[in-house]
Amino acid sequence: MAKKVVATLKTGTGKSYAKVIRMQKSEKSGAYTFEEDIVDAEKVKEYFAQKK
Repeated sequence: MAKKVVATLKTGTGKSYAKVIRMQKSEKSGAYTFEEDIVDAEKVKEYFAQKK
């Protein structure tokens, strides 16, 4: 049954996603923190354009 699942995922009919990691510096301690999200592959540039 696992072969059928893998075969259906490789057809390319589903949306493609990308894992993005943003590095932020803490103002209190000066240490860096990392924020991870999963977004559509087409919206990666929009994600990094946002200022948080």
